[in-house]
Amino acid sequence: MPINAATSALNLSFSPATTTGFVIPQSRSFTVTVNPVVLFSILDHYLRRQENQDRVIGTLLGVRSEDGSEVEVRNCFPVPHNETQDQVAVDMEYHHNMFELHKKVNPKELIVGWYATGANLNQWNALIQDFYSKAVLPFQAIHLTMDTALKNDEKLLGVKTYVSAPIGISGKPENCLFLPVPCDVKYFNAERSGLDLLASAMNEPSRTTSLISDMDNLEKAILTVQEMLERVADYVNKVLEGSVPANNTIGRFLMDTISVVPKIDKAEFEKMFNSHLQDLLMVVYLANMTRTQLAIAERLQLLV
Repeated sequence: MPINAATSALNLSFSPATTTGFVIPQSRSFTVTVNPVVLFSILDHYLRRQENQDRVIGTLLGVRSEDGSEVEVRNCFPVPHNETQDQVAVDMEYHHNMFELHKKVNPKELIVGWYATGANLNQWNALIQDFYSKAVLPFQAIHLTMDTALKNDEKLLGVKTYVSAPIGISGKPENCLFLPVPCDVKYFNAERSGLDLLASAMNEPSRTTSLISDMDNLEKAILTVQEMLERVADYVNKVLEGSVPANNTIGRFLMDTISVVPKIDKAEFEKMFNSHLQDLLMVVYLANMTRTQLAIAERLQLLV
């Protein structure tokens, strides 16, 4: 789909609050949550781009609340496009085919917007935004940007989300105003271990890491819990001494946490823990034995 309307394009982007304290009004409050898988997919798409391609775009998939004010971005897929100073071409047929295939796997996930790499908006963002706005009617399309070049001062990915609003009296699709909306990264408990493992590579000189065994993972979890308990005990002692002012919210959280802990005798708890640990070791042993037997059977099958 080639488009060449750069002569009258007006593309504005304002921060949520100016230096004078003026806040840009919006028709409804928006909150956007992004799954980490989406960010990794965008980075992978950017790394696999063509040599002469400055940025990449793609479709965001997810779910919305009933009133459309809360958007959860769960998945995405790349969309081929080509842009120059005079025009931009988006492969709409590829977009539609990919979405139809995705609906067969995840029928609940719908199109919620699109993403683009780069820290700044250009003259073509408004035209692409208009295409996705028509696909998500009657809701607003989310535009997500990621600073893959790390041009910001914090040297972070700089993930930002926007919605668009038409301006002017002509009603041209390229005349729109991009309004920033709050964005947060949301992950499930099952994804926490994987994210922590990836984050641990940041402190390594080679920027690589390896999977740890179940026992090492258990030891790491116990040390983490012990560190958290020591931090809480240190805070409580400082509050009792009067060196730190008491916080009612933290106190309620601690009281709720302690109230759900069952009262178990120390010797009985140690016995239960050792029994569970022995069960875990037995499962690991049986799994390794099964893996070895399968490998031996495979080799015997090859000899026959």
